Amino acid sequence: MSHPHPDLDAPGPLAPGALRVIPLGGLGEVGRNMTVFEYDGKLLIVDCGVLFPDENQPGVDLILPDFEPIRDRLDDVVAVVLTHGHEDHIGGLPYLLRERGDIPVIGSQLTLALLEGKLKEHRHRNVPQQIVVEGEKLQIGPFVCEFVAVNHSIPDALAVAIKTPAGVVLHTGDFKMDQLPLDNRITDLRAFARLGEEGVDLFMVDSTNSEVPGFTTHERDIAPVLDRVFTKAKNQRIIVACFASHVHRVQQVMDAAVKHRRKVAYVGRSMVRNMGVARDLGFLTVPGDTLIDMRDLDNYPPEQVVLVSTGSQGEPMSALSRIAANDHNVVHLQPGDTVVLASSLIPGNENSVYRVINGLIRHGANVIHKGNALVHVSGHASAGELLYCYNIVKPRNVMPVHGEVRHLHANADLAVQTGVPRENVVVVEDGVVVDLIDRKAVVAGKVECGYVFVDGSTVGDITETSLKDRRILGDEGFISVIAVMDSVTGKLTAGPEIQARGFAEDDTVFDDLKPRIEAEIEKAIGSGVDDMYQLQQVIRRVVGKWVSDTHRRRPMIIPVVVES
Repeated sequence: MSHPHPDLDAPGPLAPGALRVIPLGGLGEVGRNMTVFEYDGKLLIVDCGVLFPDENQPGVDLILPDFEPIRDRLDDVVAVVLTHGHEDHIGGLPYLLRERGDIPVIGSQLTLALLEGKLKEHRHRNVPQQIVVEGEKLQIGPFVCEFVAVNHSIPDALAVAIKTPAGVVLHTGDFKMDQLPLDNRITDLRAFARLGEEGVDLFMVDSTNSEVPGFTTHERDIAPVLDRVFTKAKNQRIIVACFASHVHRVQQVMDAAVKHRRKVAYVGRSMVRNMGVARDLGFLTVPGDTLIDMRDLDNYPPEQVVLVSTGSQGEPMSALSRIAANDHNVVHLQPGDTVVLASSLIPGNENSVYRVINGLIRHGANVIHKGNALVHVSGHASAGELLYCYNIVKPRNVMPVHGEVRHLHANADLAVQTGVPRENVVVVEDGVVVDLIDRKAVVAGKVECGYVFVDGSTVGDITETSLKDRRILGDEGFISVIAVMDSVTGKLTAGPEIQARGFAEDDTVFDDLKPRIEAEIEKAIGSGVDDMYQLQQVIRRVVGKWVSDTHRRRPMIIPVVVES
């Protein structure tokens, strides 16, 4: 099994007749999925998503894949194929289109409809788009793409088989194998088997749930649980939080509401927009006069409504977080309200989610979540389903995708258990290039690709160094020291003036530090130091040592020496 290697060189030129696979995101993390395929001088991109920041990335809004490895080759891109409409697969596309606005985008009807809102927001007009359906084949430059229905936690998801003279790649996208899905659209294992018969040279498989034994629970198993929740809370208001794209989950809430004679209101801009799109296209069935506007809630008693809200991951500005903090402009928690968190816990978001749960409970809400009831099932295939897939497809080579390192390795082990030779399973992370040469997958080298941070309106300006500064400021505070020096006499004429933020409330803590600074500055000047920068370093050293010795802290220290 190949492993990512820190000292891999840049890949050489692609051998004639070979296919190159360049993962730029989604391998080593759950999010910002993006893979580039190269054949005969042309590039095909599958997915272009975002990753949401964790608590170690203060002030960052989104994290994008790094486009740098293909930036000077954007004219060679023949299309972007989108497997489904989740943020971690489509959210980065508006940023890629800033670099070249006429890249054709190919995807299913719902996926492109959800993308449309983003393109408008980013003012992208005239982006060529093509809707495809399962079973369709499309020639895109030197690539022939065949689309296969897969079942996931959003409707209209597709796997894609990419065919070139170098061989056939089958990329599952995100998928599971729910045999009784709400929309009766199952993962097309017959197509997987047919492709397997023809010969799949490289199978790129969703790894998210590869560590979970057995089979992923059916989505419809949630219905009786929701029914019990509605029955138990029959005299109270109910708020259900889930992803703004989980149409099947919202459908089940809608069905339960109709059965229990409640009206439904959406809370959160993305929920209103996405469910409107899903309803217009027939993916969501909303019985007549069930839906009401959030602003009309006061016209109904609490026991007659159910709110469907965004913010199930504890995002700070989302509807549910604002409700939990009691600062939502319309929805105010009442003691006895029942709140259902019908979603997963994305790794890294646990603290934020528990903070919201605690806030809700503090205001008297009864909170139901996946920890205490079956109100969420995963959108990804567990180990049992993945084993089925390997046995059906019988691939020559396997490349696990979509997951943290532990998921990729667990998925690789499943492939090996079904008889794929270990040397034909390539476990790689973002940036590690894999070539398919003579039907064999080999690691060809590594391209530089890091995290690209979106912060407000700036893209890529924030570096790891500035994030480190923000973390220090947030955790340890800062101290500024200002001193004025007479340029003629070389003596201090004012200061040192010390100010601190987030370090100590009482400035008198610095009283015994000031004489030390003065003494060290005079000593330095006496030994002939008159360079402002060096004097600032003297101050930084004295303050740093004092803070470390007396307070065991490491704040940011900003020394300023000016001449008068």
